[in-house]
Amino acid sequence: MTVHLFGGKHFDRAAELRRNLTEIEEIFGGPAARLIPMHRGRSLLQPGEPMSAALVTADAWQDVEPGRCVLLGRHLDYYCFAVDMSHVPEEQLAAHGQLADLRLSGPLLGDDDAALLACARALLLWHREHQYCGRCGARNEAQSGGHVLCCSDPDCGRSQFPRIDPAIIVLVDDGERCLLGRQASWPAQRYSTIAGFVEPGESLEDAVAREVREETGVRVRDPIYHSSQPWPFPSSLMLGFHAEAADAKIALQDDELEDARWFTRRDILDGAVKLPPRVSISFRLIEEWFDQGDEGALLQRLPSAGSW
Repeated sequence: MTVHLFGGKHFDRAAELRRNLTEIEEIFGGPAARLIPMHRGRSLLQPGEPMSAALVTADAWQDVEPGRCVLLGRHLDYYCFAVDMSHVPEEQLAAHGQLADLRLSGPLLGDDDAALLACARALLLWHREHQYCGRCGARNEAQSGGHVLCCSDPDCGRSQFPRIDPAIIVLVDDGERCLLGRQASWPAQRYSTIAGFVEPGESLEDAVAREVREETGVRVRDPIYHSSQPWPFPSSLMLGFHAEAADAKIALQDDELEDARWFTRRDILDGAVKLPPRVSISFRLIEEWFDQGDEGALLQRLPSAGSW
């Protein structure tokens, strides 16, 4: 099974505890509880090689109560709770670690810590953006360890669950070449696989065909699922595919891409394109195709690979 950064079964989510408020409160007040703070979208990290999540004792800040926290599960010997500390000055967190953007620092973390912080980030941002009921406007209240938001109006009582936005990401090839595109805001030579969000009422396979056609004009056939990668920026799940080109003619269809091109393995070997980071699902899709070539080279071993 292919496991990507932020994904994999790296900690025990302890789902059986979520409906037991009494037990959660007992754990939170005990020595095994640890906080995973986030401040205005940034995670609190401990320096090192690799870096790690800062695990802060539950009594570090007097105003933190179980109801404000989200139970993530068991990690190492602790029960971890995510908590949004955006309301306090950054200096109050400085004694416990350093704040960093998880998108940039993720590759510097161990797999377990990266998955834990990704889960914390996604859940806390969901809480922050869904404070009120979308049906009646009353305030939502957290239940089930923070994994359910329920409307506080008893006449409504609507329950909401964490939002995940599915997005396909696909490497299209015609055997000898792969199709990559670039956005205008990217540095020169930077290209990546084609990606886009799944629309309502659409299968993943239909989304693959539509996105490639909309962005590049290329028609595809036989999309095959490869793997997935959680991408909590803020709430995406990247669903990776390979697909074969049925029509290789490129005709940019919208403003999503500045350019799209076919690249051979020799183009990649010669450094004609800058590829996505090694930890991304995009890189892994390109790698699987590249390594099947006759050049005898492995993409992971190229100095220029993953050069963003």
